Amino acid sequence: MDSTLSSKSTSLVGHIRIPGDKSISHRALMLGAIAEGETLIYGLLNSADVFCTATALKNMGVGVSNRQDGSWSIQGVGSQGLQSPKSFLDMGNSGTSVRLLMGLIAGYDISAELKGDASLSKRPMNRVIDPLTQMGAIFKTHEKGYLPLKIQGISELSSIRYQLPMASAQVKSAILLAGLRAKGTTHVIELEKTRDYTETMMRTFGAHVETDGLEISLEGGQVLQGCAIDVPADPSSAAFPIVAALLCEGSELTLNNIGINERRFGLYETLLEMGADITFKNKRTQGGEPVSDLVIKGSALKAVTVPAERVVSMIDEFPILAIAAACAEGTTTMSGLAELRVKESDRLAVMAKGLIASGVKLEEGHDTLTIYGTGHPPSGGAFIETALDHRIAMSFLVLGLVTNEPITIDDATPIRTSFPNFIESMNDIGAEFQPTNKTQSDSIDLSHDIVRHL
Repeated sequence: MDSTLSSKSTSLVGHIRIPGDKSISHRALMLGAIAEGETLIYGLLNSADVFCTATALKNMGVGVSNRQDGSWSIQGVGSQGLQSPKSFLDMGNSGTSVRLLMGLIAGYDISAELKGDASLSKRPMNRVIDPLTQMGAIFKTHEKGYLPLKIQGISELSSIRYQLPMASAQVKSAILLAGLRAKGTTHVIELEKTRDYTETMMRTFGAHVETDGLEISLEGGQVLQGCAIDVPADPSSAAFPIVAALLCEGSELTLNNIGINERRFGLYETLLEMGADITFKNKRTQGGEPVSDLVIKGSALKAVTVPAERVVSMIDEFPILAIAAACAEGTTTMSGLAELRVKESDRLAVMAKGLIASGVKLEEGHDTLTIYGTGHPPSGGAFIETALDHRIAMSFLVLGLVTNEPITIDDATPIRTSFPNFIESMNDIGAEFQPTNKTQSDSIDLSHDIVRHL
C-alpha cells in the first residue's frame, strides 16, 4: 500500500497536463479493434484501466501497439472477427472495460472469462447481462451477477428494443456494441441523457446511428472503417486540480484541451454557481468533441443545491464536489446519488466517513448528502481509508492542501487507474504530497461534532 500525506499548501500556480479522457480512450480502442484497417489514436490515456482494455483486445487477436510519437496503432480485425482468448481477461478495477467488452464479445462466436479485482467483483453486472442475454449471448456467473463471469457470444444476435432501468452510459454502450452485430435494428431508450461518446464515435468510424430524443437506434451489420481519433483531456480528471486551485487562495492554474461535452459539464456548472473563477478560452472541436482551455483562480465558494437531474452529467465528480462543499460557506445539498453506492466503492458512505473524520458536519441519506460548510476548511488530521477508489484518494489529497492538520490516505496506488502522474503534477505547481508509512493505528482519535442521519 502506498500511503500518502497531504499537507497545507500555499497557492497553486502554473500548468498541468491532464491525461486523455478515460471514457473516450476505452471506446476508441474497442471500435478500432473491430473496424477494417488501421486506427490511430492520439492522446490515449496511459492508465491501468485503459491498459486492461488494450490487453484484453490483444488477447482476442487485435494488433495493439504504441508508436514512437506516443500515438497508438490499432490493427482492426474487421470481418475476420475477434478470437477466443487463451486465458481469462483481467479487467482490474475498470467497470467500463468489463461492461463494454461484454457487449463487444456478445456478437462473435467466441467465449471469454472475465475477472476483476476485489472492488470490481462487487459491482453489479446484471444490468448488462440481462439485455445481452435477451439478444442471445450466454452467461455463466455468480448468482448475483458479479465477476468472475464467462460469456459465450453468438454470430447471429437478435436485435432488441430496450428501456434502460437506470441512467447508464455503460449499459447503453454495451447494447449498442452488441447491436452492431445483431440482425435488424437495435433500439435503446434512456431514462435521461447520458454520455454520448459511443454514438458519436461510432459515427466517426462510419456507422449510421440515429438519435431521437431519448431513443438511440442502430442497424446491425454495419462495417466500421479505421480512422484517426484525437482524445481530448478528461474533464473528470481535471476536476481535482481545478477544485484544488479554487480552494488554495491566490492560485492561478491553466489547463488545456479539456473536454466540455454538455453531458459531462455538471460539475463545472455547479462550481460556477458556487462562485468559482473559471474562464473558458479558445473553445473548439477536437476528435469530434467540444474542448476548451481553462484558467482557474482561487475563489471563495458559496453553498448550492445540486438538482437531482444534474447527477447523470457529473456522477464521477461528486467526491471532489463534496470537498469543495466542505470548504464553502453555507449548506450544500445533493440528491439522487444512489448510483454512487455501486461505483468503485460505496462513494457516498466512504466520502461521508472521511469527511466526518476530517471535521466536517454532514447528513448522509440513502441517496442524499447534505454538507454544512463554514466558509473555511475543516480541521483535517484524519487517516482516510479510500476503499481502493481512485477518486476518493484524489479528493482527500486535495482536501489536505487546505486543512490545518495534514490528511493521510491509506493507498495512492489506485490513482494510476485514471491519472497516473497526479501526485507529481500537483507537486510541480505547489502541492505538498509525500509518501508516508503512517497507518490507521498511528492516527489521532479526533472528536468532532457530528451530524449524521443514516
